[in-house]
Amino acid sequence: MSAARDAANHKENAPAQVEVCSVRVGQTLFGVPIAHILEIVGGARPQPVPLAPGFVGGLVHYRGDVLTTVSLRRLLGLTAKNGAQDILVLESAGGCFGLLVDSVGEVLTVSPADHEPTPATLDERRRALFAGAYKLKDTLLVMLDPERLDPRWLSAAQAGS
Repeated sequence: MSAARDAANHKENAPAQVEVCSVRVGQTLFGVPIAHILEIVGGARPQPVPLAPGFVGGLVHYRGDVLTTVSLRRLLGLTAKNGAQDILVLESAGGCFGLLVDSVGEVLTVSPADHEPTPATLDERRRALFAGAYKLKDTLLVMLDPERLDPRWLSAAQAGS
C-alpha cells in the first residue's frame, strides 16, 4: 500500500502534460493550447475587409455571427495565401476570433520538461506572439499565445508602436 501511495504522490508532483493543436504556416509547426480552441473550420474563404489592419485576414460567417480572422501568415511577414484556408476559432478575454493557418495537424501532448523560452533575439512585437517552443522528436513546435493573437490586442499593440 505504501508503494502505491508513493507512486500517487510522485504523479501529483510531476509536471502536467499540455495538450496543443498543431498547425502549419509555411514550413513552421506551431501549437495552440486546445483549451482556447472552440472549433476548427476547414476550407474557409474569408471575405476581405477594405482599410483593415494588415493582420486581418477577413471576415467569415460563423454560427450566425460574423467572425474577424487574423492571418498568421501576415503577422509573420509571409505572403498571404490565396484560396481556402483552415481557421481555428479561438476564445479569448475579448471574445471569439478566427486564426487563419495553412493547415491543421493533430493534437499533441507535450511535456513542460521539453519547453524552451522564446528567444530574446526576436523583435519585441513578434516575441509577444509566442509562448516559447517545445522540442519534439524531429522538429520544434512554436507555441502561440492566443490572447496576443486577439484582433483587439493586436490593434492596441499596433496603435502603441
